[in-house]
Amino acid sequence: MDFSDTSEEAEYRETARAWLEANAPKEGLKPDRTGGADLDHHRAYQAKKAAAGYAQISWPKEWGGPGGTQIQQVIFSQEEARYNINSAYFSIGLGMCLPTVIACADEATKKRFVGPGLRGDEIWCQLFSEPSGGSDVAAARTRAIRDGDGWVVNGQKIWTSGAHYSDFGILLVRTNTEVPKHKGMTMFWVDMKSPGIEVRPIHQMSGQKGFNEVFFTDVRIPDSQRLGAVDDGWKVSLVTLMNERLSIGAGTAADSGAFIQLAREATIDGESALRDATLREKIADWYVQTEGLKHTRMRTITALSKGQTPGPENSIAKIISAKQAQDVGAEAVDMLDQFGIIRDPDISPLGGLFQDQWMAGPGSRIAGGTDEILRNIIAERVLGLPGDIRVDKDVAFKDMPTGR
Repeated sequence: MDFSDTSEEAEYRETARAWLEANAPKEGLKPDRTGGADLDHHRAYQAKKAAAGYAQISWPKEWGGPGGTQIQQVIFSQEEARYNINSAYFSIGLGMCLPTVIACADEATKKRFVGPGLRGDEIWCQLFSEPSGGSDVAAARTRAIRDGDGWVVNGQKIWTSGAHYSDFGILLVRTNTEVPKHKGMTMFWVDMKSPGIEVRPIHQMSGQKGFNEVFFTDVRIPDSQRLGAVDDGWKVSLVTLMNERLSIGAGTAADSGAFIQLAREATIDGESALRDATLREKIADWYVQTEGLKHTRMRTITALSKGQTPGPENSIAKIISAKQAQDVGAEAVDMLDQFGIIRDPDISPLGGLFQDQWMAGPGSRIAGGTDEILRNIIAERVLGLPGDIRVDKDVAFKDMPTGR
């Protein structure tokens, strides 16, 4: 593990710092907690990044990137995090959807979408999850039936982040029920303003409306919008999931350091909260976890710096960091006692971050791979343990029980 930049990496870091000092919004950028009201500010900054070659650093020049390296992308993300900037509006499109378009679409489609997505002119969402499927993407029941030179889609997707402000999406649907579930799906790109698409934001207890239910009623999609071969959607979906960006820059969650800062100002039974033995034990545990996460991320950065493919570190990091964020938020709200219910960003510590973190905690342990699925990945692909028994492996989708 190498903690130091090479001379080339150090030079790139200085260049990135200088650009950010001149161009990054000093007040920071975060998505509006009710969804999409501040898009103009985010788009303006995204356009600046694209023009300077910082929007997707590792993308080749033919797709609007500078043809840089993954480690340069990591360095820029680390430096940008110092400015409290969250580019969540564009992360799904740039990190998952557009790489799938680049890998699987025709040249005309690539040219049409990649540039506007890179500049932030258009936003994408990913239409995979369904109410009856849970974390099993291959259990999709939304149907697409061939009709002449196009398809007619009916069904429902759920937990679709950003669908209410997205322009386009990539859609995974069932096109064949006569074969096992992994073999009968097809992927399309879809205009989110198409007739028959209804987006219903899901109101969260935090007041946010970040994700949605999406209903498809007789939505007509031309076959020219297909990504990959018919019934080969599972293979295409793996391209999408494998392109999910590595979350190895500095995070935006309040960690043990922020909690200690809060604890210095709080009291328990009339004494400084930091004198409470139980609380000190928890802080020590979080500190050890945070240091472990830091060094785990450094292993990933070291691999990227050497041009190697990172290992399973990010599955491990996600399990630990999501639970820690939930625990830190819950403990902070509890420590603040009656004041913990106040989440007004103007008067609550860290702008209400602890309260938001506590309420978002359960969802963070589901989104991007549940704790259970990530543990299975580590068990099967890292430790070499036997895989789960799959009784539906060779069963035609139409013959699978529905629970009715």
